Amino acid sequence: MTLLPPDALADRLKSGLLSFPVTHFDADLQFDEARYREHLAWQASFDVAGLFAAGGTGEGFSLTPAEIDRVVRVAVDEVAGKVPVVAPATGGTAVAVAQAQAAQAAGASGLLLFPPYLTEAGQQGLAEHISTVCRATDLGVIVYSRANAVLTDVTVAEIADRNPNLIGLKDGVGDIEQMTRTYARVGDRLIYVGGLPTAETFALPLLQLGVTTYSSALYNFLPEFALRFYAAVRAQDRPAVYRMLNDFVIPYLDIRDRRRGYAVSIVKAGLTAVGRDGGPVRPPLSDLTESELAELTTLVKRVS
Repeated sequence: MTLLPPDALADRLKSGLLSFPVTHFDADLQFDEARYREHLAWQASFDVAGLFAAGGTGEGFSLTPAEIDRVVRVAVDEVAGKVPVVAPATGGTAVAVAQAQAAQAAGASGLLLFPPYLTEAGQQGLAEHISTVCRATDLGVIVYSRANAVLTDVTVAEIADRNPNLIGLKDGVGDIEQMTRTYARVGDRLIYVGGLPTAETFALPLLQLGVTTYSSALYNFLPEFALRFYAAVRAQDRPAVYRMLNDFVIPYLDIRDRRRGYAVSIVKAGLTAVGRDGGPVRPPLSDLTESELAELTTLVKRVS
């Protein structure tokens, strides 16, 4: 597969909605390739700008490096160039470098660089971590600012200047002042991706700060609703956005917020609610209860 240049990937990703497909597991919590392929084919059949394999919603944190490589390769093979596939790079610098190189070898279109595992680090250390991974690959890289790797505007400007293949910043913090500072300093050198769960909740206000797209977990099981919502955000159709927030998103959040980790679990439950069998999550996450799944199914029927 021909390598997609970083600038071309940036243009593609910022042009529309982004999806982070769930990773399907069977009853023994092993990767279920057949169901994953079926899901990817369905996801790629709509007008989506990019698919992020083995991301947060895809439980990438619970996969081994070998499983991540397999999931990425399956995604690249199944999508077959119809939609860019962005692979993860996780953990410490050496592990992230290895995953970046594996992603390029697998034919991925780009890379989402997650925070380093567990340890805290200063801004200069984070800049070195990000730059080391960027130098290890020709792929366009989006860095995820959240948890123990929250980047200041000064650091974002530095890593953007040092690394031509750094194409984007995914924000998982929602600090309005920091995003304003970052966009004021860096401007359109990068694309900005909304990464707060559930992203639709923040999409309209963040649009004003240069965050032109976001990762939609809802797209996994309600792709048409998610695309309508995205279109309303881009058109700044406030009545439509708030109608959809009230009709579905806010009641959905009420279920999601009942237990830590439900931001992922509820997405697989959503697939089950629409008749597509999302399957179980791996520990340490927990599946929704039967009553919560029934509640979600009733809610989904309102908008599907």
